[in-house]
Amino acid sequence: MSIINGFNRAEGTAVSTLRRGAINLVTALTILMRPARSSARLPWLGFRELAIFGGIAVAVLVLLMVTLDAAAIRGVGHMPRWIISVFREITEFGKSGWFLWPLGILFLVLAALPPMLPPFSQRVLAATMVRVGFLFTAIALPSLFVTIVKRLIGRARPFVGGSLDPLLFDPFAWVPAYAGMPSGHATTAFAVLVAFGTLWPRARTILLVYAVLVAISRPMVIAHYPSDVIAGALVGMAGAMMVRRYFAERRLGFGVGPDGQIHQFPGPSIRRIKAVARGLLAS
Repeated sequence: MSIINGFNRAEGTAVSTLRRGAINLVTALTILMRPARSSARLPWLGFRELAIFGGIAVAVLVLLMVTLDAAAIRGVGHMPRWIISVFREITEFGKSGWFLWPLGILFLVLAALPPMLPPFSQRVLAATMVRVGFLFTAIALPSLFVTIVKRLIGRARPFVGGSLDPLLFDPFAWVPAYAGMPSGHATTAFAVLVAFGTLWPRARTILLVYAVLVAISRPMVIAHYPSDVIAGALVGMAGAMMVRRYFAERRLGFGVGPDGQIHQFPGPSIRRIKAVARGLLAS
């Protein structure tokens, strides 16, 4: 009988944890969708400047398609095989799953934690959840955008169609062979650079090296043209910056100063997070 009672208690605890996690997740989404409390203006980038920048970016990408893309892929054929092998390993770390799965699981675990905590510990957990949510969103949204847009653009990858034709397109094909622009790996890598670099500025050099190596790896394994990679890098950086601006306008981990500039709120230190974790384990 005690075994049955123990099983029932465990089942009830699991159901309670799932219910608590679902409620907290809905609450987090409600907070994320709330109206903006302030507006982050970009004094150096208005609508006119955006249009000019977009036009220049498109012109540069077209120029690269005509002048550089084919030559770069041909040059890869003359590279030593061991270098190609190294970049085949590096390119695997440009997949968004390396970041989204751990961040998503961590966010759900934090949402399901029991509420019987001191107010200070609850604030530490709330601040941690905001930052985990920011990292997830800043990487996921640009990656999702590119996943859809690249299939609508329909640019062929190198040697698709039996030849090296950088101007080969089949819009709306919705097949991997015609999903070259922008590069999803480059998008993820540069979104990671901006998102993690925003929270941990001291890590920006390492993050930049990571992003550049992933970007270089895509032409090196003949999965993309250089212009695909540059387009992905631009989307990744712009997307993560837009997510940061969205969070700042809702005072979630970031704020907007009197001058319209975005600044990061002080976050919980590793020491405080460890203290909360010890309290949870002891409870």
